[in-house]
Amino acid sequence: MENLLLKIAKERFSKSGSQIVHFVDDEEANNILNNIEKYPHAYVLACLMDRQIKAERAWAIPYEIYKEISSFELSELEKIELEELKSIFNRKKLHRFNDTMAGIFHEAVIDIRKKYEGNAANIWNNCPSSSAVVYRFLEFKGSGIKISTMAANILARQFRVPFSDYYSIDISPDVHIIRVMKRMGFVPNDSNNDMIIYKARELNPEFPGIIDFSCWEIGRKWCKPKTPICNECIVESECKKVY
Repeated sequence: MENLLLKIAKERFSKSGSQIVHFVDDEEANNILNNIEKYPHAYVLACLMDRQIKAERAWAIPYEIYKEISSFELSELEKIELEELKSIFNRKKLHRFNDTMAGIFHEAVIDIRKKYEGNAANIWNNCPSSSAVVYRFLEFKGSGIKISTMAANILARQFRVPFSDYYSIDISPDVHIIRVMKRMGFVPNDSNNDMIIYKARELNPEFPGIIDFSCWEIGRKWCKPKTPICNECIVESECKKVY
């Protein structure tokens, strides 16, 4: 019998049409990040910034750069020299590692121009395999498997970008997802990230990452670290409440 978490995730995925993703609270910034037709590079750059700081802060970085140069065309981003970009990152305190992330941002802009003809959407256009999309994200400096699978997962699950398959889109364990997977009893309390990834593959081999957002949402809204709101949680009826 299919578990409730997977059932909820599949029902969400079966709904037609792209969904508006709430990346940040600023409406204009959110609109830019969601406009992957006009500003696909904004999405890619934001994904690459998403490490070791709060997600909302990381996803806002492309918009903060946009406010500095009053444009978000890739051609305008290319005009920013690395030292100028470092200065912007440090002055605005955009990240914990401002020089490093400025370098990653700068190289990504160059790579999008050189490898994808200045159109980041070529990373996922023409119905590629999920492994191809994950691999292309892995090629960017500073991107690991967690960022790359997250990027592919959002494209497939929420933007509804068509892929030829979804086998290579794994769950991307963060603190919320790890907590939910453990408390629901899918993995033991001493499990590592690899165990969580492979459990998700076991639960839904065709698209392991399909439960990623539902786990994350449950962790953020209800399955809180110290005071979980179990009676309001959407999977309360099947949760083993392992603490």
